[in-house]
Amino acid sequence: MLATSEGLSSFSIDNLAAAREFYGGTLGLKVVEEHGMLRIKLGVGPWVLAYPKEDHVPAAHTVIMFPVSDLPAEVSALTAAGVQFEMLPGVRPDGIMPGDGHGPDNSWFKDPAGNWLSVMESPSKK
Repeated sequence: MLATSEGLSSFSIDNLAAAREFYGGTLGLKVVEEHGMLRIKLGVGPWVLAYPKEDHVPAAHTVIMFPVSDLPAEVSALTAAGVQFEMLPGVRPDGIMPGDGHGPDNSWFKDPAGNWLSVMESPSKK
């Protein structure tokens, strides 16, 4: 029955206005506010729903991954837009963690609600 449904992923936020500005302004994604929630268009992919939650706790996992064809250029552009990348162990000074054969190169950052996001080298690039 669900095989014909487009499905919809979601995550919580703690501030609707801050999330709208971040996803729409900083990241440049299409954002639609409906019924007190945000629908965020993931580039050429699906929509995701961000909903305010009074007792919001940031996700401890990556909620959105953005595959890109030129990771260094994307990290540079996002940094110029004000995104701060997480300097996790193994991350180079440019904000990129090499996949070293165990997956694609990746960079992580957080939204204003503390949820984890990433830009990653597109698997089709390798």
